[in-house]
Amino acid sequence: MSHLPSELADEQQTSDQKAIFGFWVYLMTDGILFSALFATYAVLHNNTYGGPTGGHLFNLPGAFVETLILLTSSFTCGLAMLAVRQRAKRPALFWFGLTLILGLAFLIMEVSEFHHLAATGNSWTRSGFLSSFFTLVSTHGLHITIGLLWLVAMMAKIARNGFSRATIRRLTMFSYFWHFLDIIWVFIFTVVYLMSGAMR
Repeated sequence: MSHLPSELADEQQTSDQKAIFGFWVYLMTDGILFSALFATYAVLHNNTYGGPTGGHLFNLPGAFVETLILLTSSFTCGLAMLAVRQRAKRPALFWFGLTLILGLAFLIMEVSEFHHLAATGNSWTRSGFLSSFFTLVSTHGLHITIGLLWLVAMMAKIARNGFSRATIRRLTMFSYFWHFLDIIWVFIFTVVYLMSGAMR
């Protein structure tokens, strides 16, 4: 019987490792999805059907601000996870709250860009270029939305129940997910916005 606590701890650690490994597998499949969308954009980015190119449509300073916001949210998420490791409830909620606010700000800017493009007659139906652009960027935006909903649920769980082992595991997976989305956005900013501006 004296071995039960250590055996239980080993089982829990193994379970955590399996869950995190499974989540890494999910992130890799998500990476394949985004790779396919990037490839599609690369093929179609010159297919403007006589319409404006990305260099004429995209607001590069606005995209740069979005990038700074999302990178900052990755930093605050990292600080939140440090607080989680220390079982510091209030600092964790504070930094996660900032991450949430920054994520919402990013999402609002992205939706505003989509609305402006559609209002000026440059919706996803205008050309193959715009279809691939909207598909790529909105897929990332959908992931951001899912991440924010996930974060709200986890913050509520922290506020109500504190830090259980399962909560810490889920927060760890959330942090991986959020950093992954930041990396994807850096690629989007470089491939879609910077390269379009350079080719203007």
